[in-house]
Amino acid sequence: MEPVLLLPATSIAPLASFTPSTTAVGGSVFLTAAVGLVPLIAFFALMGVLKVATHWCSLISLALACIIAVAFFGMPVPMTAMSAAQGVAMGLVPIVYIIIAAVWLYNLTEASGRSDDLRAVFNTIGKGDMRAQALIVAFSFCGLLEGLAGFGAPVAIAAAMVAALGLPKLRSAAVVMVGNAINVGFGAIAIPVTTAGRLGGQEPVVVASFMGHLTWVLCAFIPLVLLFILDGVRGVRQLWPLAIVAGLATGAGHYLTPSISYELTAVLASLLGLAASYLFLLVWTPTTPQEHRSRVATDDAPDRERVVLALLPYVLVVIIIAVTKLWSLGLDLSSALKATDVPIKWPGVHGQLLTAQGEPSSSAVYTLQTLSNPGTWILVTALIVTAVYSLRSVPGRFEMSPRLSAATLLRTFRTLRLAVVTIASVMALAYVMNFSGQTTAIGAALATTGAAYAFLSPVLGWLGTAVAGSATSAGALFANLQATAAQGAGLDPRILLAANTIGGGLGKIVSPQNLAIASTAVDAPGTEADILRKVAPYSLGLLLVLCTLVLIASQGWLGGYLPA
Repeated sequence: MEPVLLLPATSIAPLASFTPSTTAVGGSVFLTAAVGLVPLIAFFALMGVLKVATHWCSLISLALACIIAVAFFGMPVPMTAMSAAQGVAMGLVPIVYIIIAAVWLYNLTEASGRSDDLRAVFNTIGKGDMRAQALIVAFSFCGLLEGLAGFGAPVAIAAAMVAALGLPKLRSAAVVMVGNAINVGFGAIAIPVTTAGRLGGQEPVVVASFMGHLTWVLCAFIPLVLLFILDGVRGVRQLWPLAIVAGLATGAGHYLTPSISYELTAVLASLLGLAASYLFLLVWTPTTPQEHRSRVATDDAPDRERVVLALLPYVLVVIIIAVTKLWSLGLDLSSALKATDVPIKWPGVHGQLLTAQGEPSSSAVYTLQTLSNPGTWILVTALIVTAVYSLRSVPGRFEMSPRLSAATLLRTFRTLRLAVVTIASVMALAYVMNFSGQTTAIGAALATTGAAYAFLSPVLGWLGTAVAGSATSAGALFANLQATAAQGAGLDPRILLAANTIGGGLGKIVSPQNLAIASTAVDAPGTEADILRKVAPYSLGLLLVLCTLVLIASQGWLGGYLPA
């Protein structure tokens, strides 16, 4: 029996039980959903239209969600406050912890001067074309990190790398956020798939296979979308062969891998895309406008040691995280590390927050991740990089020392302070909306549309991740609802669970947490609204394509294309 830590709650008054209702407002699911949407509408209106600073947007929306939870959904005030507190805890660990470690790791390459050599390495791989380099990093390398780690680390690392190539900051953030989306459903060793499958009453490997038969289509053309973000129609015209190669190779990985090992889908598919891109560029050279040529000093080409040291942080972080997730020889390392997690029954919520069946909600248990947290291993990577860079320090050129590393970490903290407020308050917003029933009411309203629900089912996953910042959370919220709606509408629940999980990845593009992570990673805090305006059309466009694919698949128009 796994020990569960119960925080002391002596100062918290006993609470009456509370069961969220999807008809809390006027006995109508539609009216309830409309009221539940208010905090989200307020958030995006404040940020996207009125250009209010993101941390204020999240704090104002959190206040609205709390008022609505109490006044319209009947949630007790103390429980509302403690729900928000659990969200803050989740925002700090693992999310903020991972971001700080990832940004510090990147900042070490900048502080040491190794980032110039990194640009030279990518210049060689990408034939001197920054767009080709950015495509490889944003789509394949970021997908590899997503498959291993997730939780914001891939966007933080990849966005910083793309910006280091010399591209504009906001464009760097946008291309990584869109490029990362298709692998989110298979992220962190496919945790979102596992969650959706188990809660939806289906085998995760089956759900993953259905996903792979849909996602390969998106994989095939997303690189073209990334080229358009990078350089408009000209970028597509000049680099489309590389985009097609990367997209089809990655799509083949999505299509074939789930039946072999669904947990490794994003990892193997991204490696396929990376290898195919590298090999293709050995025999093909793009036409590159002058303004997109890499700015590297040709008279100071790095030797082998400098190349190794420039790549060290990123290769090492992949290796270390891969070992912690995949090592099973003599010891299941991933399970051993997870055994160090500390489940905490959240005071004021656990035992009082009930499901529709009258049972205590398992969501009221917060898991404090320590050794299983990717942030810990990114931190270990940064310490190893500090030691290696210090040993190979060159005064005035590639300088590094433990003191400079510590100063870089402190600078990272200062840079991230407003992002920390944003992420913590957005997670508090998500927990209040989820626990009070606001998010579920929105989903229940969508599920009343009958057979047409097949077209709308990805919207639930999109919405859940846009709110909570996690495709895993979207699965936890809506997997059972998707399965139930499928039965009522005569649809295949496996298709809807796949749609929910893929839609969650597309929703992450506009997630406030993701916006904050990306803007901070490219050293442009406070630009979340500008990034949102860039990426929202792509998120909605890809969602529309997915909705259409799911509708076609649900009606059996693809014949024997989908798994049996």
